[in-house]
Amino acid sequence: MASSYTPLFPQLNGLLHGGDYNPDQWLDRPDILEKDVELMKKAGINSVSLGIFAWSALEPEEGVYTFDWMDQTIDRLYQNGIYTILATPSGARPAWMDEKYPEVRRVLPTGKRNLHGGRHNHCITSPVYRQKVREMNTRLAQRYGQHPGVILWHISNEFGGACCCDLCRKKFQDWLRERYHNDIGQLNHAWWTGFWSHTFDSFDQIDPPMDQGEHSVLGMLLDWRRFTTANTADFIRNETEPLQQYAPSLPVTTNFMWLFGGLDYNEIAKEIDVISWDAYPRWHNEQPLYAVASETAFNHSLMRSFKRGQPFMLMESTPSKVNWMPYNKLKRPGLHELACLQAIASGSDTVQYFQFRMGRGSFEQFHGAVVDHTGRDDTRVFQEVSETGQTLKALSNLAGSVPSPRAAVIYDWDNRWAIEDMAGAAKQDKKYNETCIQHFRAMLRLGEDPDVISSTESFEGYDLIAAPMLYLLKPGVAQRLKDFTAAGGVVVTTWLTGYVDESTLAFLGGFPGDGLMELTGVEAAELDTLYPGQSNRIRWNGKEYPAAEFCELLTLRGAKAAGTYLEDFYAGQPAVTVHPYGKGMSVHIAARVEDDCLLDIYADIFKERHMGIKALPLGLEIHSRVDGEKRYRFYLNFSEGKVKLPSVPAKCRDMITGEEIPVGTVRELDCYGFLVTEEEL
Repeated sequence: MASSYTPLFPQLNGLLHGGDYNPDQWLDRPDILEKDVELMKKAGINSVSLGIFAWSALEPEEGVYTFDWMDQTIDRLYQNGIYTILATPSGARPAWMDEKYPEVRRVLPTGKRNLHGGRHNHCITSPVYRQKVREMNTRLAQRYGQHPGVILWHISNEFGGACCCDLCRKKFQDWLRERYHNDIGQLNHAWWTGFWSHTFDSFDQIDPPMDQGEHSVLGMLLDWRRFTTANTADFIRNETEPLQQYAPSLPVTTNFMWLFGGLDYNEIAKEIDVISWDAYPRWHNEQPLYAVASETAFNHSLMRSFKRGQPFMLMESTPSKVNWMPYNKLKRPGLHELACLQAIASGSDTVQYFQFRMGRGSFEQFHGAVVDHTGRDDTRVFQEVSETGQTLKALSNLAGSVPSPRAAVIYDWDNRWAIEDMAGAAKQDKKYNETCIQHFRAMLRLGEDPDVISSTESFEGYDLIAAPMLYLLKPGVAQRLKDFTAAGGVVVTTWLTGYVDESTLAFLGGFPGDGLMELTGVEAAELDTLYPGQSNRIRWNGKEYPAAEFCELLTLRGAKAAGTYLEDFYAGQPAVTVHPYGKGMSVHIAARVEDDCLLDIYADIFKERHMGIKALPLGLEIHSRVDGEKRYRFYLNFSEGKVKLPSVPAKCRDMITGEEIPVGTVRELDCYGFLVTEEEL
């Protein structure tokens, strides 16, 4: 059977290994630039990201372009088998631009305009800035768009933030006019502005949420964030238009950041061809290693799920440490390669670093790099990067393959923003992100590597959908969840589900609203918020578990109580419910419970639905990718000791050593150890 799975970069005949490269900082040291290529080849690096913050090196004066150094760099790299991901430099502006065109500088919520400096602080509405970006991108596309060594456009860098200048204020008002069909009455109803007499007579009266302005109208706060996302997407289209015009065959990406709260990545993902992101976990912190690993796996799954069926890119990571966290700890020996393989296991076709060579000065001079200030290849970090490069070569065959999970966790930015702004429950620490990750981690412990999708994404192909804290219901979502369950799926919901609509107006008639009560079979009568240090207990499946922070009081509307509260005035009332619906069922978890309880709940669901395996040893992750012909299975040990693997389910081959492994073989992995197998489907 011929494979229909395509690697992101067929030119490389395998996986991409590389990092950010800044030769423009070393133009006075041609000896270092020559040495860099030699070191890249020793480290197994086959690509670099070039020009990300190089505007002043490309256009030192307005209209004066100096591309010779980039010509030489791209040619030199290509002649040595190293490909270029070419960036547009719009993430930071040269001083001449800020001096001559002050409107390109962002205005803060205080009303003050930034001075020159920093990065990611431009006004993306500014016609001047957009024109300057188009001029630069046009020249880059015309000059390098057909170069055989250039394989991808990297747009700007880590988009984020909002501007509150008059241009952005006007554009926000225009965006609202379109959203509410030029009907200010419709906006007033959606925002419920009659509260505190905040009714607007005209769209022209509406400001961004300035520090000294409106913050009590929750619908406005949510729409401002939506507008910021829409404006950023519009800016990206402005960036990419000349690239697509002069280099239509080159795909486009921009690098995302963890669970970044400033933009709805579901919307930004529609504007680019390839998903990439920057992963900087806080390894070896106060959390157990497995918890940091599962949070990172959640983010990998989120990124791959923006374009299901296509590999993503790990655009940035550090081979050692960062320089911007409160405490910048080194990766312990062996963890670097394991962390890189987690990205590959989760669906990445690349492993890339910030940065290849440390800069001598300025803010990131001590940020981790493949080559440090010694400039040598005998450092521990360089050797670990080189070993990772060799491992990636051994895994070349799996490029283009993708995970194929049976479960998904719903994560929505609109929902997150609405929960953060909600004046109820806890003022802070409602823990939406943590709760979604906790549900993901429970399934990961059971051998399932769920996708992380928006509520508007297709549910096709899944057997189980977890929808933790789905407080805001977008139109049609409740019905789609009901249809999914009626067809045989399982939906897991929790406290704070279905309280408000897309404008943050509370549903009338009880929670969860919009018809979702029919699916869950419960009505959330009240929500009890516990103080720090307080807890309740629940009994489920013959065991007792602590419950803390949030306890929802339920009235049964068709569901059956599978677990009950044991304390306080609601002792004996349902805490976990099960409700058959059509060919499937819904499970509602009314309290925030600890990992062990959630793991046991999902283990029962998995057992009933014939999914997964018994709980894996703590710290062991199992991921798999398929390409239509073969399955590539990853066993990764994120514990601090040895772990025993489940017996091998099928005859396979160790992709690193080439050893044939019979069915039923049981192995043990050392701390930070891994095994990658290849088997026929």
